[in-house]
Amino acid sequence: MLELNSGAAPADDLIKDTSEATFMADVVEMSKETPVIVDFWAPWCGPCKTLGPALEDAVTKAGGKVRMVKVNVDENQSIAGQMQVQSIPSVFAFVDGKPVDAFQGALPPSEIKKFVDKIAAMNKDDGGLEEAIAMAEDMLEAGDAEDAAQTFAAILGEDASSAAAFVGMVKSHIALGDTERTQQLMDDAPEEITKTPAFAALKAQLELAANAVDAGEVAGLKAKLEANADDHQSRLDLAMALLGGDDAEAAINELLELFRRDREWNDAAAKEQLFKIFDSLGPLDALAKTGRRKLSSMIFL
Repeated sequence: MLELNSGAAPADDLIKDTSEATFMADVVEMSKETPVIVDFWAPWCGPCKTLGPALEDAVTKAGGKVRMVKVNVDENQSIAGQMQVQSIPSVFAFVDGKPVDAFQGALPPSEIKKFVDKIAAMNKDDGGLEEAIAMAEDMLEAGDAEDAAQTFAAILGEDASSAAAFVGMVKSHIALGDTERTQQLMDDAPEEITKTPAFAALKAQLELAANAVDAGEVAGLKAKLEANADDHQSRLDLAMALLGGDDAEAAINELLELFRRDREWNDAAAKEQLFKIFDSLGPLDALAKTGRRKLSSMIFL
């Protein structure tokens, strides 16, 4: 069974009181491993009695990605002076041994959660999720689509915003031939994932694959173009057929040629398909970069 977040701190170690003698170890040194939120408070401070428990609750729910240290300013005036605390409650966040954010006064629970989540996101240790994603991708590549799908699902259970895990799960269901589940996943994708380049690439790949199914045979389409080089539909179909055969470079070249011959044909279909291919390949792909450059030079002629 896949176990994630094995490196998370025990719940009873996430929140602690500190003193002038232990501040360096509890905050500065610890923040080099895990972000630390420091709450400066005092027993007589009314707002502190509300803010403190709310912070503790948010830190606990962050699941070990951030810690909290409490400083009683009455007992630790030197620390408060060094941090230039002028009023309480005052909250600082430390990452890599340095303060990176802060606020003063009480905040509503929603704002407290946002603050804690933002600091938790700075945690460099993802609880093994990156390794788990790599392992699941290896499973999928080796043909173990069912195990890969289960592993990606487990990762999403730990981090629902992981675009890499979401894309991997969709690809696993594609490999399993489960078109219904694939479509459901795409339709129900979380909004934050739909805005990622990984999702855009996956969506483009699926649309291109659907177009390639009905494109026809490469040899037959080439014969049609030899007979009539201005048979735009056959050239478009040929590009899709080539793409279905994993020849993206040839597909791009055919679409560029179609664009050169008639850029407005079929509602600029050549440009639309080119953009889908570029999205599917990703922004760093050499073919995509070259294709975009060639298309741009044609557009601005």
